[in-house]
Amino acid sequence: MSVRTLPLVFINLGGEMLFILDQRLRAQNTSEDNSEKGVWSENDRKRVMNDIVGTMFSKPFMDELLKPQQLYSHRTLKTVLTRLAHASIMRLNPASMDRLYELMIMAFKYQVFLCPRPKDLLLISYNHIDTIREFVKETPVIMNQVDETHRKIIEVYSSLSEGEFQLLRQTLLIFFQDMHVRVSLFLKIQVQNPNGRFALSTSGPVPHGIDVPGLIRTFDRKGREVRRSEFPTGGSYSSPIKQGSFELHGDRVIRLGMNMYTVNHPEETHTSKTPSVKPSWNRKDNTPNLLAKEELNLLARLMGSMKAESMPSAEAGFRINLFTTDQEEDEAKGDDLLAMMDDL
Repeated sequence: MSVRTLPLVFINLGGEMLFILDQRLRAQNTSEDNSEKGVWSENDRKRVMNDIVGTMFSKPFMDELLKPQQLYSHRTLKTVLTRLAHASIMRLNPASMDRLYELMIMAFKYQVFLCPRPKDLLLISYNHIDTIREFVKETPVIMNQVDETHRKIIEVYSSLSEGEFQLLRQTLLIFFQDMHVRVSLFLKIQVQNPNGRFALSTSGPVPHGIDVPGLIRTFDRKGREVRRSEFPTGGSYSSPIKQGSFELHGDRVIRLGMNMYTVNHPEETHTSKTPSVKPSWNRKDNTPNLLAKEELNLLARLMGSMKAESMPSAEAGFRINLFTTDQEEDEAKGDDLLAMMDDL
């Protein structure tokens, strides 16, 4: 098992958590001046993002996280992420956190499954960091924390060999192997089967540095090519995409790890099935992503309430009710995933 897996897990899951919380807070933002009791204002949203990101990328915490160590269990990791979420004025009940953790895990699992090369896990992580940086762009101090952590990630991981990246990816796949939660967005774009397992691509561009499959070359004992033959690949492959930037800033090329809940984000996923409508990743216009809207509706049914606590009396009373009914919330509280996840 790779001892360098934990920092990437934490950054990517933390990024997915921020994407979801940001969207839910934006959806509930109807009062700019916070004049209406129980409503999250834009300032509240920014405060939540700044508090969580500032805690997540604090120097003492990141220094400890970057030390070589074994990957945490699901229970321990969820406890850490819960405390991270509660570093702000927002509070999630246990049922909400269970649902949130499931969505975070499935999103990152999807990205690892479709990752073109083991080394491209870094590009996925950098996409998360780039988007997190945008959340706090108006707060220079926290932006500097994010940049400093990004530099440390580059320093630690840029020297790893291809074999070490492969071991890191295998560690992640073992970590995810028993998680098969269905997500409506993934189901509708046909990257996930009804049983919750992801469908690997049999088409699209091959990874950088890899030849398009379908050709067999035969060489003699002197290394000279003597014969060529072709075979059916069972898919439609194209030339490799260009290399993404592994620097602090730059074009990452791949879009895995970007915020899939934004209305204009095109999914970069190719499947062997033929969708009934043109896939969103081939669209050139800026029309709203209806699949992302559908997924947000799912989040609203699954997550539970978010409320503000430990605030002055003048600010108290913020609450976001994301379950459809109180009965649904009570039933969700009875679900216990921890017993299952402890065995991983």
